[in-house]
Amino acid sequence: MENQRAQVEVQMLIRRPVSAVYQAFIDPAITKNFWFTKASGPLEVGKTVTWEWEMYNVSSDVTVKELIKNEKISIVWNEPATTVDFLFTAIDENRTYVVIKNYGFPQTGNELVQAVNDNTGGFTTVLDGLKAYLEHNINLNLIADKFPKEISLH
Repeated sequence: MENQRAQVEVQMLIRRPVSAVYQAFIDPAITKNFWFTKASGPLEVGKTVTWEWEMYNVSSDVTVKELIKNEKISIVWNEPATTVDFLFTAIDENRTYVVIKNYGFPQTGNELVQAVNDNTGGFTTVLDGLKAYLEHNINLNLIADKFPKEISLH
């Protein structure tokens, strides 16, 4: 049974117009500068695309549930599958507030705690990278440097 209460929620103010921030998640040519390294295509409703993190030899199929231009992107991804909503609020013409919500975790107990912890950290890193890239045109290599191959986590 799916855990309805567990949810990840992260947020960040991005000093760029809402259209630019929204497009950064739709267009993989932009997204690859702050999140994944490769995608099979842009996000489109009903379409499944594959996102790749080549440095980790990891990929995820992403199915787009809903797109509301400059307001919302909703996807289902990962295994086990969860839903991720990207919500965009224009504060003014040059500032956008982004909220990422990840929910629908099927795990329970310690596995649920670990999944929520991992996704909270991951999506926070994504927003940090987005901010640096869109505001300052800097790719901080945050995702690539999160787990260097020389460091064993186990």
